[in-house]
Amino acid sequence: MPRVVRGEPAILSPIKAYIPDQTMQDLIPGILYSFAALFIILDPLLSVPVFAAMTKGQTAAEIHKQAFIAISVAGGLMYLFLVFNTAIFTILGLNFPAFQIAGGIILFLLGLQEALGIELGHCKEHTATAAGVVIGTPLLCGPGTITTVMLLSKEYGLIIPFVAITLSLLATWLILYYAEGIQRILGDVVTDIMGKVLGMLVAAIAVKIIATGILAYIATI
Repeated sequence: MPRVVRGEPAILSPIKAYIPDQTMQDLIPGILYSFAALFIILDPLLSVPVFAAMTKGQTAAEIHKQAFIAISVAGGLMYLFLVFNTAIFTILGLNFPAFQIAGGIILFLLGLQEALGIELGHCKEHTATAAGVVIGTPLLCGPGTITTVMLLSKEYGLIIPFVAITLSLLATWLILYYAEGIQRILGDVVTDIMGKVLGMLVAAIAVKIIATGILAYIATI
C-alpha cells in the first residue's frame, strides 16, 4: 500500500508510488522543453496573417470554427505520429538516425524559408474548411512538426510529449481564436519580424537535430 506523506494530496500517492523520483524531477523540465520546441515549430504567429486573410469577411462563429478545424487537423497528425511512429518505421523499414537527419534537413529548410520570408504556397480557393485545413497542415503540422514529435517521443516516451502537444495546441488555438485582434494590435511589420525570428530558432533546432542524427548514424555503422 503506497505511503502517504503528510501534507501530500492522497490522490498523488498511488501515482508517485509507480513513478521514480528522478522521473518526477524531470517531468516539469521535460514538459517545458517539449512545449517550447513544439510551440516554436508550430509557429502560430506566422499563421496569424494567413489565417486572418483567409477568414476575412466571415462571422466570428465561422472564424472560431476554422480555428478549431485547424487545431483538430494539426493535433490529429501530431498524436498519430506520437503513438505510431515506431510502427511506421517498422513498416517502411526506416532507420531512425537516417530519418532524423532527413527530417532535420527539411526542418532547416523550413526555418530558413521562414527567416527569409519565402512563401511556400497559398490556397486560392476559399471552401468551407479551406482556412482550417491549410493552417492545420502544412502551416502548423508539417514535416518539421512531425519530426519534432517523433524525436520527443524517442527521448521522453509518450507522457511528456502528449502533455506538451496538448498545451501547445491549446496555446495555438487561443492565438488563432483571436487572430484578427492580434493582427490588428501587432500590425504586419511586428508579425513579420516575429515570424523571421522564430524561423531562425527553428533553423537552430534543426542544426542540433542533424548533428545528433549524424552521430547516432555513425554509431550504427
